[in-house]
Amino acid sequence: MNQFKIDINCDVGEGVGNEPDIFPYISSCNIACGGHAGDKKTMLKVASLAGQHNIKVGSHPSYPDKANFGREVMDISSQDLMQSIKQQLSDFDEVLEQEGIPLHHIKAHGALYNQTAKNENLAKLYLDAIKDYKERAMLYVPFNSVISRIAGERGFKIWFEAFADRNYNADQTLVSRKEEDALIEEPEAVLKHILPIIKKDEVLTLNGELCKIKADTLCVHGDTVSALKILTYLSKELPRNQVEIQK
Repeated sequence: MNQFKIDINCDVGEGVGNEPDIFPYISSCNIACGGHAGDKKTMLKVASLAGQHNIKVGSHPSYPDKANFGREVMDISSQDLMQSIKQQLSDFDEVLEQEGIPLHHIKAHGALYNQTAKNENLAKLYLDAIKDYKERAMLYVPFNSVISRIAGERGFKIWFEAFADRNYNADQTLVSRKEEDALIEEPEAVLKHILPIIKKDEVLTLNGELCKIKADTLCVHGDTVSALKILTYLSKELPRNQVEIQK
């Protein structure tokens, strides 16, 4: 009997096109909604497929910066950023309504995710932009982050997220993608990385320290080259380690 449960999510709709392959192995997905990638056509296609696989569906808003895939901090006014986030969510809402799919969660992408985790003003702006969804959707946010604290104070429902295919620094931030050891790409290494997160609420950081962490959901990036290999491996090995993937 499995003693632990975990949600496995992927960022999708980002042009990779591997959703039919990975969807059987995950339990929730974050669909790009036009900021860093995607348009209504791709949202519709991916959301429909997610519905067929009974996967929880979330929106994945970003800085409106397709040139840098939303991974660079953007010089944009607060008003323009708020308007962009609202428009991304509105467009995604239209797609879900058309497909009859409920919105389960919202997860920021890339630089917006990382910045709201530590920047109080940006976190407040982001939460202001998505406040109309507070009763409808969960927020995927990092443990012990600025946004998790403020979202909790404002009454948002949150799930803590950790990353299965990324290494952590001692301050619980992700190792920058510009660094050589940012990604964890071998399935065996991913399993070794996430079992302490799931079972002990701790993560082994890149410098060898154990840090406290909590995760309701674990992300495997859909654009990681070995994503499918990782997910198929986890689907077999997690149950053998008393962990159930929570559909």
